[in-house]
Amino acid sequence: VLSFIALELALRFVFARKRAMAMSLVGIVFGIAFFIVSQAQTSGFEAFFIRTILGTNGAIRVSDRFQDLEGTVSRASGNEGERFVFKSRENARYVEGIEYPQLVRSALGKFPEVSGISEILEGTAVLDSGSRKHAVQIHGLRIKDHLMVSELENQVILGSVETLASDRSGALIGSRIAERLRLDPGDRINLIGGTENQQLRVSGVFETGVSQIDKNRIYVDLATARSFLGQPFGGSVFQVSVTSPEDASGLAAQMQETLGHRVVDWQEREKVWLEVFKVLRVSSAITVSSILLLSGLGMFNVFAIMVIEKSRDIAILRSMGFTPRDVSAIFIWQGALVLFAGIILGSLLGFLATYGISQIPLRIRGIFSTDSFVVNWDLSHYFWAIAIATVFVGVASWIPARRASRIEPAKIIRETL
Repeated sequence: VLSFIALELALRFVFARKRAMAMSLVGIVFGIAFFIVSQAQTSGFEAFFIRTILGTNGAIRVSDRFQDLEGTVSRASGNEGERFVFKSRENARYVEGIEYPQLVRSALGKFPEVSGISEILEGTAVLDSGSRKHAVQIHGLRIKDHLMVSELENQVILGSVETLASDRSGALIGSRIAERLRLDPGDRINLIGGTENQQLRVSGVFETGVSQIDKNRIYVDLATARSFLGQPFGGSVFQVSVTSPEDASGLAAQMQETLGHRVVDWQEREKVWLEVFKVLRVSSAITVSSILLLSGLGMFNVFAIMVIEKSRDIAILRSMGFTPRDVSAIFIWQGALVLFAGIILGSLLGFLATYGISQIPLRIRGIFSTDSFVVNWDLSHYFWAIAIATVFVGVASWIPARRASRIEPAKIIRETL
């Protein structure tokens, strides 16, 4: 019964200070909404960046063969018995490229997590369109294999990958290269360098959104690249896709120990950019949380003043049989009521704002390609916003409630007589 009365009194106290409580409520609503929106944006762009680099450069790259004959694990004997000693391969000598691609491909295929393997021969050349020249990076590959480890088919904006698959003299060129040299599908180009000049035909134009790739890279058939670069065998690398890209780091370490080749996962390869996104996400969370902190401070001030003003009423309640716990419950309930309303309205506003922002046109070409704001719909954003708001409001309510519960009714009544 007393708990129900405490709730009823809390409601009356809340509506008795409508303006002050409304200001605190507005702060909580906007604090939660801004937190959700900021996290949806930063994590959305991060997730989109990850999809872009996985769809372009794959989850795992297998390249140079290590020359350390002893490997990274050796057995040692001592007083404590046999033990294994692990060595780092960071400073080990290596042979550039993969000398025996078929053997490495066969070994990679035995890993159940591997979903695709593409052999790539890399080199440099100069692309001559007849009117202008441009330095390019050649990626020789088997197009059917490469479609299993990339999103190249979806990245082609002019022409098609089928043309490259059926024409060994074809080439897919980056959008920035095509723009600079004014090339269209079907145009003839001359590849200069290597052991011979190679006449090619533009099969298509691709755009990854990664400017460094779009302005430098071209894809040609693996046999064409070997002929042009004078490498009839060996010297290639493997781009590997896996079923669970988030587990690529552990899988790459296993592959490196098994194959004796350098294996780099996408987390290590893109470590700098991933750290940048992490810092942005954390900094935006801290910045937006200040709104909730200010709302909590405002609520604390309101409750602190209320405790002073309602000292006589609290003393009367205590004399009527209310325990200190019942008195503190009145103020805890006030904070809970405002918090509950703020969570409902803030989450709704955050959802609507996130959807609205996702519809805003925004052309980005740099580390990825997008024509609108990218957002990530994740319940954890709502959870963290609610958790932070609960902590701030809880502390702001608990301190005045604790003070109210310590009021001695006899002392207050004597002072008022």
